[in-house]
Formats: sequence, C-alpha cells, structure tokens
Amino acid sequence: MSIFIENIHKSYNDLKVLKGITLSITEGEVVAIVGPSGAGKSTLLHIMGTIDKPDSGTVMLMNQNVLKISEKKLADFRNKNIGFVFQFHHLLPEFTALENAIIPALIQGAKEDTAQKNAKTWFEYLNLSHRLNHKPSELSGGEQQRVAVARALINNPPILLADEPSGNLDSANAGELHQLFFELRNKFNKTIVIVTHNNDLAQMADRKIVIRDGQIADEFNLS
Repeated sequence: MSIFIENIHKSYNDLKVLKGITLSITEGEVVAIVGPSGAGKSTLLHIMGTIDKPDSGTVMLMNQNVLKISEKKLADFRNKNIGFVFQFHHLLPEFTALENAIIPALIQGAKEDTAQKNAKTWFEYLNLSHRLNHKPSELSGGEQQRVAVARALINNPPILLADEPSGNLDSANAGELHQLFFELRNKFNKTIVIVTHNNDLAQMADRKIVIRDGQIADEFNLS
C-alpha cells in the first residue's frame, strides 16, 4: 500500500476542513480527487505529502507512519519519496531550467554533476533537452510546468502528488500534461494522486474520489 490515511481530521481555528477521511491508494494507482472549492481537497493532499499535519488520525506512506518520525527524518523521507507538482510551477526565476530541476537532488546530497546527468535524462524524456539553459521567463507555460515535473522526478520518488497541475495551461498543453502522468505510471509504476477541477483528467484516472464538506461523498472506479 503506497498511501493509507485513516480518520483524518483537520481544523483551522474554528473552521473544520477535514472531518474523518479514510482512504487507501495502492502502488501504481492514479487517483483523482475532485469536489467544489473549499471542500478540503488541497488540505488532504498536503497532509498526504507531509507538508501539513492532521489534528488527529493516521498517515501511512510506503508502510511508514510519518506522524511518528522526527521533523528532520520526515523532511528526508519527503525528499526521497514524494514529488510535488503544483498549479503554479514555483520555479526560481534567477535559475535556469536545469538548475531548478536539480535542487531536490542537491538537498538530498547528490553531487552536482550526477544530479545534472539525471536531470538531463528526464529533460530528454519530457522533450525539454533544448531548454536546459533557459530561465523560466524564456519558457512557455507548458514548458515551465514540465520543468516542474522534472524537478518532482529528480529523486525518482515512488509517489507523485499534483494539485491542479494543469490549472494554468491551455487545453493543448493540459492534454499533454495529463497524458504524461499516465505514461509515468505505466513506465515507472508511479503512484499518482491529483487534485483537479478538470473533468477530462479526473475521468482518465483509475479512481475518482469526490470530497464534499470535508468528507468523502462518493467514489468511482474508472479503470
């Protein structure tokens, strides 16, 4: 089991955002999480990704109870095992595409030449080899998001978490990005969880989870 969360509750002051969510996701599964704005989708994804903590409940990733390990070990675990792709690519404007992509590997302790070699392999796979030395402002929206995907993949994590990854892309680039997620699953057995308002993407997933008012309102097996 790649991801198992049980009875997750989360509040911000008096606002109850998550109200007892239990969900298991198997290795190599693509799961779409959908629902209205404010339903708690992104909060749930952040808790899965260990960048936020629940008020109560259990979070198991790769058979590891991540709520019971120290902050330092948790940061290392996250860096090794989870790749993030957000709606806004969060690329550093002063760095080239290649420099942006290798940051997680350098944090992990990889040598720069090794990290660059690894990144170039992903850039080739993502059809970005000709953009290695371009800065984000010199890239199209679709290229920027693919650089963000390369950065997410640089440490070869088993889990990818994506929050509205195609929200800022036109339909053509969004379609390419959507197809890419399934290629990554099929070729590299990635477990992928995607929060999205894009119904086309949601319908491509193996499973669609509907979150409403902080709870799982419905679930559809689509594979």
